[in-house]
Amino acid sequence: MKLGCTICFAILLFIPTLVFGQQPTPSQQASTKGMKLDTGEEIFKASCIGCHGQNGTGQPQTILGFEPPGTFPDFTDCNGSTRERTADWNAIIHEGGAIRGFSDIMPSWKEALTDEQIDKLTGYLRSLCEESGWPLGELNLPRALFTEKAFPEDEWVLTSAGNLNNGGEISGELIWEKRFGRRNQLEFAAPYSFIQGSNKGWFGGIGDLVMGYKRVLMAHGTSSIFSLQGELIVPTGNKARGVGTGVTTFETFGSFGQTLTRTSFFQIQTGFELPTDTSKVSSVYYWKSAVGKTFTQNGRVGRAWTPMVEFIGERDMVAGAPMNWDIVPEVQFTLNKRQHVRLNVGVRTPMNNTVGRTTQLAMYVLWDFFDGGLREGW
Repeated sequence: MKLGCTICFAILLFIPTLVFGQQPTPSQQASTKGMKLDTGEEIFKASCIGCHGQNGTGQPQTILGFEPPGTFPDFTDCNGSTRERTADWNAIIHEGGAIRGFSDIMPSWKEALTDEQIDKLTGYLRSLCEESGWPLGELNLPRALFTEKAFPEDEWVLTSAGNLNNGGEISGELIWEKRFGRRNQLEFAAPYSFIQGSNKGWFGGIGDLVMGYKRVLMAHGTSSIFSLQGELIVPTGNKARGVGTGVTTFETFGSFGQTLTRTSFFQIQTGFELPTDTSKVSSVYYWKSAVGKTFTQNGRVGRAWTPMVEFIGERDMVAGAPMNWDIVPEVQFTLNKRQHVRLNVGVRTPMNNTVGRTTQLAMYVLWDFFDGGLREGW
């Protein structure tokens, strides 16, 4: 269930408001606010059943008597109802659809429903998913620049990193991630690299293609999540031009996410790169971690930005090899109202063994295509 489809019709208390896009009248507000509605189910049946039906699956067109600007959601569809954060549902109910780039036909109900009633209603809507095992949207933590998160996603991500010293080089990946089922994700990535030669000319191309599979092994409420992922890296790049290793490599790692407060968190990724020919390419152990806090405009309802700091350690698995540590201060921004298009910018700086290692300006642009088209929600 896309957030737009879900919430855009979730709290329409009166059909005339839906048809004409008007704000609720004072008399309507008073009649709703004066009702003794103690549970989310009571609020739903008193307010939403006219559009969403007895079971939350949506009223048929023949009963509605009008054509809504979109399709009604099925609140029993766990694939959609578990993905979004409760705070995002509350924001749209509280402020109206326009706050997340949806139709303003969905009005603000902050004068018709109390905050407590809105909390109870969103809790009831989420309870209509009766299948266990679906990770909740609160565990979909902000994506760091280098630390892989544990939550399964539907995303396109374009990353890029450029050297700020030790010669010109720009590298990155175009990543496609597709969630399926409750806890699974497929991933394909096409890395690229462009290097500046001694004659100041640039050369490069597509590197070694990556195919991966992620499985969530543990998701505990809204507090913690743990996943394992395996990847196959195929030597499709041109090693002579510096855009490939020439060796098939397997990568395996675990990812862990933990919420600290409602807006702060940390994430860990640790694993190994295991080439099939270690005489050409060394095996690598790495540790990546990120800690951050999200800030939101206008309380909990506006656009968000998330400062983070990553600590990255990598070590070739050969005798006497050092552990190289980097620090990456960064900030992720939501670019649009719907918050499904995001930008992250940071600087990766060596903390030790700095000889021959470069400082990089890194960034990505992310599009969560489950939440809408790239041009939607602005």
